[in-house]
Amino acid sequence: MSNRVLEVVDYDPNWKKTFETERALLTKAIGINAVKIEHIGSTSVIGLAAKPVIDILIEVTKLKELDTANENLKALGYNIKGENGISGRRYFHKGGNQRTHHVHTFQTNDLHLHRHRAFKEYLIAHPTIATEYAAIKKQAVSKSGNNINVYMVLKNDFIQKHEILALQWFGN
Repeated sequence: MSNRVLEVVDYDPNWKKTFETERALLTKAIGINAVKIEHIGSTSVIGLAAKPVIDILIEVTKLKELDTANENLKALGYNIKGENGISGRRYFHKGGNQRTHHVHTFQTNDLHLHRHRAFKEYLIAHPTIATEYAAIKKQAVSKSGNNINVYMVLKNDFIQKHEILALQWFGN
């Protein structure tokens, strides 16, 4: 298996279509347990440079019921990763080493749902902050040596600071 290559590219208007196609597949695979399937992350913010990976947030009624849909998700090409470091989450990714989709799933009323939604809306409403974030991501990817953990650490201070601001802003 080849090593994962990290890249941050300019916004691609096709990302929205890619998400819509995937949402339809996920809706069918999960069924009525899926309360809401949303496009999140940088690819959901028009004009924002991003890793070309579609981030998807799914709100479900019951995580245990979601676990019974694992075979359906595998059939769509997803790797089932369980909580993957975040309690109360179910995480899936698609595309092998060159990821195409990340799915973050939480049960209704989980605070992580609110956090993801707030950060997206905050970036949309604050284009200068989104531009700053794009620059940080491009710098992080160039310094990371294709190491996703290094890339994440280099973005972390910005995300921590702005997530707090986003939650305060989104609450109003």
